[in-house]
Amino acid sequence: MAMRNLVILGSTGSIGVQALEIVDANPDLFNVVAITAAGSNPDVLIAQARKYGVKTVGVIKNADVVKAALPGVTVIDGPNASTEIAAMPCDVVLNAITGSIGLAPTLAAIKAGNQLALANKESLVAGGDLVMPLAKENQILPVDSEHSAIWQCLQGNKSSDIAKLVLTASGGPFRDREDLSGVTLDEALAHPTWAMGPVVTINSATLMNKGLEIIEAHHLFNLPYSQIEAVVHPQSIVHSMVEYKDGSTIAQASPPNMKGPIALAINYPHRTTGATKPIDWSKSSSWTFAPIDTKRFPAVGLARHCGEVGGALPAIFNASNEVAVEAFMNGKVKFVEIIPTVEKIVAAYEGSSVPVIRDLADVSAIEEDARKATSQLIAKVAS
Repeated sequence: MAMRNLVILGSTGSIGVQALEIVDANPDLFNVVAITAAGSNPDVLIAQARKYGVKTVGVIKNADVVKAALPGVTVIDGPNASTEIAAMPCDVVLNAITGSIGLAPTLAAIKAGNQLALANKESLVAGGDLVMPLAKENQILPVDSEHSAIWQCLQGNKSSDIAKLVLTASGGPFRDREDLSGVTLDEALAHPTWAMGPVVTINSATLMNKGLEIIEAHHLFNLPYSQIEAVVHPQSIVHSMVEYKDGSTIAQASPPNMKGPIALAINYPHRTTGATKPIDWSKSSSWTFAPIDTKRFPAVGLARHCGEVGGALPAIFNASNEVAVEAFMNGKVKFVEIIPTVEKIVAAYEGSSVPVIRDLADVSAIEEDARKATSQLIAKVAS
């Protein structure tokens, strides 16, 4: 099997680091040709570039430091670095960027004809109407464990036979906690089953992550929201399920480890030996499922509503949440204020938001407006 030339966008983040660990374990399968990162941890990026012998590096901040440390390496700097690198010739682009800034690189990779392993769910939340019409069949390979699971459960079946998709949620660290008013940052970052980056972990704690994933599933699998559900599964072993019209349900199960879906996406159509440990069937275990408490976790219902309205509203919803989460991480709002803040912004824009997103510039303008309004609302409440 020929080696795959791999581009990793967001190489210093959680998904990017795990992808490189897969490369370490399979040096005969992957050749890393380019990596990008924001540049907040230039030493890590420099060490990665040296270790994997990459020829091209993209960075937003600390470009001078990176350039000085990597003579002979092409260093592309600035806010469009990942977008430019996503379009370079390769076998697969792993978009592991966090946030809607990942949309432009997603579009660039697709337009260039590159296969895209997509971990950046915000690309589809904010710009799914732009992305999906451009993508060829199997050009976008989902990296989110839930969407990877659904994708696997759909293999060999007809979309017309689907009754519904059932996404699973761990429930986060607060699924059994009634009073969330005193939640600290450390508590919100202490996920019970998954090791993820800080923003995704906070989104998991509010269940915003599951809301975003419902919108992502709508775009990836071209199904109406009425056929997409989510349930709490604390063990995080069953990653999602597909129920078919004959009453049967197919599920994908494996221990909670992102290396399985990452490896499948970057090595498709092949499976990678030992990507993740299998379930130990010699030991007793219990798997439980329960409905989501939508009163304590309103983010899921809000996401579904924004998705059903469509147009600019999902982008507004996502951008507002990004600002609110950052504010919580910086001590400017309480945990219980994150989703109500987003709700207020969504309500303010709903009647006037554009019904159709035409291009990337539309998304950028919409998001910038929503970010500004959210920041102003937070500042007003704090004063």
